[in-house]
Amino acid sequence: MTDFKDHKPETSTQKAYDRRQFIESAGKGIIAATVAGELLASGTASAQSTNIGSGPGPMSAAVKVEVPSQHAKSEGEQPAAPSILPKEKRVGYAIVGLGELTLGQIMEAFGACKNSKPVALVSGDAAKAQKVAQQYGISPKNIYNYQNYDNIKNNPEIDAVYIVLPNAMHEEFVVRAAKAGKHVLCEKPMTTSSKSAERMIDACKKAGKKLMVAYRIQYEPNNRQIKDFTRQQKYGKVKVITSVNVQNIGDPNQWRLKKALSGGGSLPDIGLYDINTNRYLLGEEPYMVNATTYTTPNDPRFKEVEEAVMFQMYFPSGAIANNTCSYGAHNSKHYRCYADNGGWFGMDPAFDYKGLMPEVGHVEGKVQNKSNPKLPEENQFALEIDHFSECVIENKTPYTPGEEGLQDQKIMEAIYESARTGKPVQLERIDKLDAFRGTPPKES
Repeated sequence: MTDFKDHKPETSTQKAYDRRQFIESAGKGIIAATVAGELLASGTASAQSTNIGSGPGPMSAAVKVEVPSQHAKSEGEQPAAPSILPKEKRVGYAIVGLGELTLGQIMEAFGACKNSKPVALVSGDAAKAQKVAQQYGISPKNIYNYQNYDNIKNNPEIDAVYIVLPNAMHEEFVVRAAKAGKHVLCEKPMTTSSKSAERMIDACKKAGKKLMVAYRIQYEPNNRQIKDFTRQQKYGKVKVITSVNVQNIGDPNQWRLKKALSGGGSLPDIGLYDINTNRYLLGEEPYMVNATTYTTPNDPRFKEVEEAVMFQMYFPSGAIANNTCSYGAHNSKHYRCYADNGGWFGMDPAFDYKGLMPEVGHVEGKVQNKSNPKLPEENQFALEIDHFSECVIENKTPYTPGEEGLQDQKIMEAIYESARTGKPVQLERIDKLDAFRGTPPKES
């Protein structure tokens, strides 16, 4: 059993952590050790922009190419050629952290982006950063480490940063980005405590910069379809949601299993998908949670954080969500909404990067129907990145701003408290729909 604390990891514990030895030791505050080698002989990276004065956008500058379809109308609606901003008009990103998610998903996603581009890298591993820069055509002058990260303020090519670091490092690098005058897209979970989330929001507001949490599920078309089924009561009013997100985690020395870096175990990493998806589908905020945790005795992976959490969320409409997350079971990710007028619907698999499959079951007279009304897949990371870029260009509030992340932090703290005390925990009652969301993303 674990709970969120408003803390910063102590330097004395850092040597025990892997993640490239605590990200090869990052910059200031939470990171105090020395990075392994300078990235550049000068130790700085104040690159000059090739498009000074032009800036990103506007969206009206997007170029669209019309191509006639070769298919008959009976073949269904075919994807249209996208409208894409010229390269020099796209929002330029510095990607902070070159771990598994960045190299496996995010860098690839920029190739599918329509108004975003990678222009800089921030890493504690000089050799890795140089290789990635070569792969994606990023200038060596635009490589930074965690000590000279603040120098991004001098680089007009960088409009925004994408923070992809261990959870406990998010606050420091979001705040430093805001002070450097850059907009911030931050991976989930937002941070390790609600107090930390509030400081991140305040720093970006003070700097006049946008902050968005990367809840990719809320930008994905098939999940949007399930949300519409829920909100429009296509099969009646949703009364119960079941949601499962489990996976068998590996190396006991990884940062996700170190409380000082992660803030918790399966809950903030994968249980957060249960929480945020429940809230997204219903548009409601829970007024109460009830939870229990479990950890297999003597499992070396779970010396500091919990293995599994089972929790319920109670919503003002009367809907109840029953959720499970675990780091100790074979990979399975799915959710289902049970309505009161002849139908259920959901996603199996859900939460994955690819291969999502909607599912519907409903009754028509004597007939029991099951179907998979799947929309064409799109790169989830590209969708969320482009939404943030559009918000930067058009000065709009992102659909999942910092306040959305803060609400999830408060809910997770309540879940941990319930598991610790063995009692339900009340949350502030909020009756407004989509209370913490901003401008909805455009349908692609």
